[in-house]
Amino acid sequence: MAVDTGRCGSCLTSKESPAIGQCVVAVDYVYPWDHIVAQFKFRQQPGWAQPLAALMLRAPSAGQLMSDCDAVVPVPLTPIRLASRGYNQSWELVKALHRQARRSQTKVAPTIRQALLRGVETPDQHSLPREERMRNLRGVFLVNPPESPRVQGSHLLLVDDVTTTGATLEAAGQALLAAGAARVSALVFARTPAA
Repeated sequence: MAVDTGRCGSCLTSKESPAIGQCVVAVDYVYPWDHIVAQFKFRQQPGWAQPLAALMLRAPSAGQLMSDCDAVVPVPLTPIRLASRGYNQSWELVKALHRQARRSQTKVAPTIRQALLRGVETPDQHSLPREERMRNLRGVFLVNPPESPRVQGSHLLLVDDVTTTGATLEAAGQALLAAGAARVSALVFARTPAA
């Protein structure tokens, strides 16, 4: 099991201050997890959210992070991807995390389901280097205006299924900080291991 309670290599070597202050990851994105995530994400099997969330909560610092934040925010999909897939895997993980936390009597902050909007369809990010991913994602995430008061001054926890280069989390975190969030952390199921 891989656990990252600090910053990735890109964040450590970057001259700019990263938007994500802390990232907790449950596993490395390798076999069998890569196949399970593919089933969860692309093969209409949202039932995987429960066991994945259980593993996420077992990662060191995950429970503490979930109870320390003011609100949990799923990374959004574009309306086109949401319609195509039928569900947002990040939202499924957030719901499962709440259920798992209740069972284990872990305190969990409330969710702001639509704190972030993703209005621009971007090309598939899988094969792109980090710099191109960041360019693709520039300005893609927006804070939903009705949720802006809940974002301001808050410590927000972004939840996603996989982080490869950190570009998606970074872009989402930048949007939240620009809207007045005090701090942004992340809880992710899997991370692509360093080459």
